[in-house]
Amino acid sequence: MLKPNLAMLFACAAIAAVPMLIATPASAQAPAAPPALAPSPPPQIPPTLVPSFVVDLMTADGMAAFGAQWKHMEAKIVEGPALQIGNFETAGAKAVLTAYVDDYAEVWLNGQMQRRAGITSPATIQGFNIPNRVVLSDSVKVGDKFQIAIFGINGPISVAPPNFVFFRQASIEFYK
Repeated sequence: MLKPNLAMLFACAAIAAVPMLIATPASAQAPAAPPALAPSPPPQIPPTLVPSFVVDLMTADGMAAFGAQWKHMEAKIVEGPALQIGNFETAGAKAVLTAYVDDYAEVWLNGQMQRRAGITSPATIQGFNIPNRVVLSDSVKVGDKFQIAIFGINGPISVAPPNFVFFRQASIEFYK
């Protein structure tokens, strides 16, 4: 079963490559280049230490601490008041989002996916059920806001299984 699918994949890749090999006449003008995007900052590597405090976003208490709600739909930004998470003082702490998605995930923070070419980045696809760990802030301040979007997909991507995508874990860890 794998060989016919693999052969089909290579055939599609070859067909897609053919238009790129066809020469264009010298009189044809090249299309205008898209506007350059500002380079995103290099990703920060989350700490490997034991966190000082963890809020489990997979529990009712954890979701209530941030006023969180799980949804799957088109993204829509909703402004809300500053939230408190019990008696843990977050000021000055490093905040890290950790999400396990079955099977693959990308994490977008404030409209950007943290990544660098040639280097494994914390927010990009890591493989089956590997944690995505993204630094939200090196030093949390009162009033900090984060827009987080997680794109999840079943894998392997080329032969996606028919089952559902689901989160195994989602939490925000604080390090002091």
